[in-house]
Amino acid sequence: MNRIKYIAFVLLLILSLTVVDPAFASVCRNYDVYNGLHLRHQICILSINRSAKNYWEYRAAVSVDGVKRPTEVYNCRKRVKLQQGETVLPFEQKDPGEMICSFFNSSRR
Repeated sequence: MNRIKYIAFVLLLILSLTVVDPAFASVCRNYDVYNGLHLRHQICILSINRSAKNYWEYRAAVSVDGVKRPTEVYNCRKRVKLQQGETVLPFEQKDPGEMICSFFNSSRR
């Protein structure tokens, strides 16, 4: 009886070590910005969903230099982003919207 418990314990241990958690990978790029100073920013896409109705729009959560931003809607056709407070802002140079539109929009390649 003691031997069965030992075998069950070993099998349970082996089984628990073989289970692999899903990978939580994000797409990241480094951008150099020259505005008087040389700055390097890392932009990562944490989650992204494409609009079913408007294929040129993406709802994405990004992080810039490790700081997570709230989810925004990126309109690749008008080159603007819609923030949560319904504020519409144009893409800036090296903006996360530029990265999203260039990376996921294959017609622009």
